[in-house]
Amino acid sequence: MIPVTNEELQAWVEEISLHSFGMPFRHKASFNSRLRTTGGRYFMRTHHIDINPHQLEAFGREEVEKIIKHELCHYHLHLAGRGYQHRDPEFKALLHMVKGSRYCQSLPGTSGRRPQPYRYKLVCTRCRMEYLRKRKVDPGRYRCGRCSGNLRMAEL
Repeated sequence: MIPVTNEELQAWVEEISLHSFGMPFRHKASFNSRLRTTGGRYFMRTHHIDINPHQLEAFGREEVEKIIKHELCHYHLHLAGRGYQHRDPEFKALLHMVKGSRYCQSLPGTSGRRPQPYRYKLVCTRCRMEYLRKRKVDPGRYRCGRCSGNLRMAEL
């Protein structure tokens, strides 16, 4: 059965917590359709967990179960006062032990939404050397590193 409501998700998270971690999940789990680049989120202040419903639609129950295990690793380690961050060895070891996912899969159609790393291009008027920049710069303040020619802005 694929959970559709928040109540079904709550029961599923509680079941995974007891089965995989041997400890109960005593807080709230819910779907959050506003999540775009992540499969789930753990809130340290409230100890609640949000799950991206788009992951369930795109990849199915098995992938979302791995995401839930990932968030439950944060949850149980944080409540135990141990290393709950991604970089902590305790987190990595527990995640490996319960077979949770380190990263979620990218949703179809989201790869094109990422901004390009470079937004501006400067071109030397003499030797045609190109310089890619993330930030806008004044070409009049700089010269070409190869031939000392003038630079101008160009279409990327």
